[in-house]
Amino acid sequence: MYGLTPPRAGRYMERGAEAVHAASPRALVIMGGLSYDYDLSFLAARQVSVSFAAEGKLVPEVHWYSFSDARAWEAENANEVCARASREFARRAGFLLARGLPLFLSEFGADLRGGDPRDNRFFPCAASVAAEHDLDWAYWALQGSYALRQGVAGMDEVYGVLDWSWSKPRNVTVLPRIQSLQRPNQGPGYADTLPYTVLFHPVTGLCVVRSAAAATLELGPCNETDAWGYAPPSSTLVLRDAAGLPCLRAGGRGQPARLRTKACGDGASTWRLASDSGMHVAAVEMGGGDGGMVCLDVGEDGRSIVTNPCACLRGDGACDPERQWFKMVMSTRRVTPRRPADTIA
Repeated sequence: MYGLTPPRAGRYMERGAEAVHAASPRALVIMGGLSYDYDLSFLAARQVSVSFAAEGKLVPEVHWYSFSDARAWEAENANEVCARASREFARRAGFLLARGLPLFLSEFGADLRGGDPRDNRFFPCAASVAAEHDLDWAYWALQGSYALRQGVAGMDEVYGVLDWSWSKPRNVTVLPRIQSLQRPNQGPGYADTLPYTVLFHPVTGLCVVRSAAAATLELGPCNETDAWGYAPPSSTLVLRDAAGLPCLRAGGRGQPARLRTKACGDGASTWRLASDSGMHVAAVEMGGGDGGMVCLDVGEDGRSIVTNPCACLRGDGACDPERQWFKMVMSTRRVTPRRPADTIA
């Protein structure tokens, strides 16, 4: 809705919702906001009053793109911008979740050619928010081109999952990132176990899992994750369901982070979130270093989980921290049985 004041918008939304409900009583009623579906904050001061509220079929929707904060994503520190953008998302839409309403992220996306630094930073930040809140979403867009758009024949859709010819993915690295968000973490319908923590790597769409050498970790499919126990803002990271309750310990710089059943609780096994984004998972360096902080990172092989000096925590707008972003996401899904922990010393 465009050009409407919040009070008028609220009234029109209610009328429109009632009309949809009358025409199709079994359908979900999706309700958009102001400023190109960017803003639902006016609902903070008023409840939506519809006759079918008790049926639980009213679904507010919101859009989110990098161009909402384009200059900041390009020039400022990505941790600081992600933190601000996440708070702003909560202010203009996310607060509805605390009211028990669903929230549909009905449009988000990025330039999939990979050359836009704003979108390269924005996308993993948005994905981390979607995973954290278990949002339902729709990605813009599937199509790779248009027969005719804005008077241009064959216009390329650079946000499209498909390439211009619609014959293959535009960017194969993007598919795992999108697909990882298709898997619900909590529900409804997935209260299989007590809540546990998943370490989600939003820039790849993968999660931290145990490697074949059980004491080390690597990136793998999120449906193969272990159940981690963590108590923010600072605690050990423990494999909750494993014998001996092994904890994760920081190694030296560039060295694997390892699972151990001994010496849990010291500085090298006490992890905290060290950046404004809440995605730098940091502990004290163990052995051979200067006792400084190191963060979880992805090794040079693109798969193993190592520790390295925490990068780009604040201030530097030219530094890209996304490789070290690990989002702690709550899940209640059943955990796939993994290698027995008795191989962990």
